Amino acid sequence: MQETATLPVTNEYGYFEIRLESIGGLGANLCGKMLGELGALYLSLNSLSFSSYGSEKRGSPVKAYIRWCAASQPLRINSPVTHPHILGIFHEGLISTYPVLDGISSDTKIIINTPLKASEAARKYNITVGTLYCLDALSIAMQSKSRINMVMLGAIAKASGFIPIETVETLCRETIGKKYPALIEANLDGVRQGFQMTESISFSESAQTHDKQNASAHGGGAAASQLAKEKYVWGYENAPVGGINTRPGSTVSNDLSPSREGYIPLFIQDKCINCGLCDSTCPDMVFQFAPGVYKGKQAMVNQGLDYYHCKGCLRCVDVCPTNALVKALEKDYPKKPWFIPNQDLLPDSITYQETGSNSYITSDSYLDEKRIDGGVV
Repeated sequence: MQETATLPVTNEYGYFEIRLESIGGLGANLCGKMLGELGALYLSLNSLSFSSYGSEKRGSPVKAYIRWCAASQPLRINSPVTHPHILGIFHEGLISTYPVLDGISSDTKIIINTPLKASEAARKYNITVGTLYCLDALSIAMQSKSRINMVMLGAIAKASGFIPIETVETLCRETIGKKYPALIEANLDGVRQGFQMTESISFSESAQTHDKQNASAHGGGAAASQLAKEKYVWGYENAPVGGINTRPGSTVSNDLSPSREGYIPLFIQDKCINCGLCDSTCPDMVFQFAPGVYKGKQAMVNQGLDYYHCKGCLRCVDVCPTNALVKALEKDYPKKPWFIPNQDLLPDSITYQETGSNSYITSDSYLDEKRIDGGVV
């Protein structure tokens, strides 16, 4: 299906630009490649796409860049996209950790994977420009047995205003369908739901109201429309010598919640026999045992789980002999029962930093789903 797309807006070079912000494992790299093919093969545009990432493992930051322009115009820039017309954020945990909102303007369509409503996300992340689109892509992907990138692809088509959903479906059949024919219908369902279930809010009319509220909150009389950004304490000019890693992959201060993929181990204390198998199999010291009384005798008793450090591998669920630990949907438990931070490692005060350091959720996991690149078998 060949369309001739007319780009609704371009920058000073005549380019329409897209930036995807994600963590490894959510499929942003593939989504970027598919958007590149979409422009060149299905929208009659000149197209360029490439990605930027460090170590190829789950949880590491990933960026994908896409540029489109009219077929009559050459693409002469291959630098990263700094002022996107479409910004796709595949994991909202990135917003509080990295400056992923940099470069947005009144022309930007921002798509965030979040269970929050658009108005709630705008307040939480201080977004007062452009148009914000929100959808719970994780829940949709789990329900449709597709992947987050397919759901986000549908949402990006919706936000663009000019990409026909039929064209995206054809692209999926020609790419995902040929490689994974058994999974194409599930992925198409994810694309369609992403297109249909995206909620939006525009700030073209309400920007002044938001700015006044922000200014009032900060005690100023002028509109405070400046977006919140992370300011790094150390940079190339003042970083300590000696190769110190200021963003370690696993420390006591890291909150591993962003690395979980929809599931948590749920503790049912009445069934626990305090055998300690969960503690011995856990790679991250999640379980908190302390001296107590069990069946009238002194014993080490399971006090609860440190969900800050739980990456959702569910090894504990697999080894528990009494089903005192079961797999549960994290979205069903916004306030997790038996949540207790690690009592042995914590200092008097600590500030947690969200980190997605999860490298084996599919390669060495006890999840009952069999996952491959195309989705869930």
